[in-house]
Amino acid sequence: MRTIVALLACLLLALGSPSASADGFVLDTPLPGRVLRGFDDVGRFDAWHRGVDLAGRDGEPVVAAAPGVVHFAGSVAGRPTVSIDHGNGWRTTYQPVVSAVAKGETVEAGQHVGTLAPGHCPTQACLHWGLTDGTEYADPTAFLSTSVVRLLPRGAQPAPPPPIGAAQVVGSVGSYPVRGPITSRFGMRRHPVTGVYKLHDGVDFGAACGTPIVLPTAGTVTSAGYHGGYGYRVVVDHGGGFRTAYAHLPSTTMRPGQRLSAGQQVGVVGNTGLSTGCHLHWMAWRGGALVDPLTLVA
Repeated sequence: MRTIVALLACLLLALGSPSASADGFVLDTPLPGRVLRGFDDVGRFDAWHRGVDLAGRDGEPVVAAAPGVVHFAGSVAGRPTVSIDHGNGWRTTYQPVVSAVAKGETVEAGQHVGTLAPGHCPTQACLHWGLTDGTEYADPTAFLSTSVVRLLPRGAQPAPPPPIGAAQVVGSVGSYPVRGPITSRFGMRRHPVTGVYKLHDGVDFGAACGTPIVLPTAGTVTSAGYHGGYGYRVVVDHGGGFRTAYAHLPSTTMRPGQRLSAGQQVGVVGNTGLSTGCHLHWMAWRGGALVDPLTLVA
């Protein structure tokens, strides 16, 4: 079966990469090591961490996370890199990895594709594992078949988000960006689509598709577009290291650099990306760290 999938991936690569699809897409971990640093990308042009760092050892074998065709095997900015096209618009990347495969070669899930080299993490060997559609980035751990990679040690409880007293979110819709009940809070949970136990990095509001979403406080759009599992997402910088994001929109007309006032519509509720129904996924960062948006509400 995996051989058939890999051959299909090869055919799709020859025809051209389609738009990325999450339907039936499952990844295995390329290394058994724990997560040293998680995914925190907030936009294509921002200097954030657009992958996951997995602990490893120099010379340790690295395997393909899913069947596909080797898209690239060589050096990027002086670091050995392997990239695999999975035939559904998604590519996984592995760096720094000395390649054991060649461009155009068909690979199976779990097949040895290279060996881990030093140079990415400052204190120990590690693999930087990425997932991209060629334009945007997504969290590869969101597509794991099982919770092999844990963001917390077994049995540990996540620390509560720090209160952000200085950030006051005051909007024209009852202090929230959309009218509707809270259907899923910030914190650890089992993902309703992938089944992976991981951090739910925002707050979900249940509302009908097309319900207006307003900006709780003034800011400037830093990124807007399709973003993997988040679907269409708009990220807004409010100054002072404070950002919010609005995900699963049906589309967006926002552009980076656009200035928005408090109460201005930033989009409407949708159901794009890894979503099980119409809702708003509201996110917030303070000083580059994810925080519970509800701690910011006045």
